[in-house]
Amino acid sequence: MPHESALAISPWTVSVVKPFDGAAGTPVGDLDDARLVAEAAGGSREAFDEIVTRHRRAVYQVCYRFVNNHEDASDLAQDAFVRAWKGVKNFKGQAALSTWLYRIAVNVCLNRLSIKKPVIEAIESTEHFEDSRVEGAQQAMIREQRAVAVRRAIANLPDKQRATLILRTYHDMSHQQIADVLGSSVGAVKANFFHALANLKKILGSEP
Repeated sequence: MPHESALAISPWTVSVVKPFDGAAGTPVGDLDDARLVAEAAGGSREAFDEIVTRHRRAVYQVCYRFVNNHEDASDLAQDAFVRAWKGVKNFKGQAALSTWLYRIAVNVCLNRLSIKKPVIEAIESTEHFEDSRVEGAQQAMIREQRAVAVRRAIANLPDKQRATLILRTYHDMSHQQIADVLGSSVGAVKANFFHALANLKKILGSEP
């Protein structure tokens, strides 16, 4: 693997100095994840760029659910891929590549949030609507205010509960998949999800 200084990051591309040299000239886009990992572990720029291309949307979406801010989510996703590049040589394939990347992204998010809590702005109503024609706008505002309240409540959950709730609710992962991502047991995931819902209900119960 090249020295860290050889790593150049653009918003969605991780570039290193060694070009792709797969066997028999197979196009990098035709390789499966396992082969891409093997090539990237050997220092292939194109192979890791392909990994980023395939998984960047999923990683970004995980990050966004933690911070609810597009700019911060992009920064966190980029950080996750930098860490993935640095650790790709140690990835042994015990889990799917996507699971490994989710795990890195979740850890990056939790580390960031332990330092700085996300700021979730509520929508303020500045005028009284009397015209029935804007009733739809009122309802949309109410829905958004409720959504803000939910996001704020999720942000106040303990780390493992928050991660479990996000992966289960927003990414429709099974308990086993979440356990793989978090390095936990299925029983612990089920318990965290149960407590997350209970705490969420308690927090939202105090909302107007």
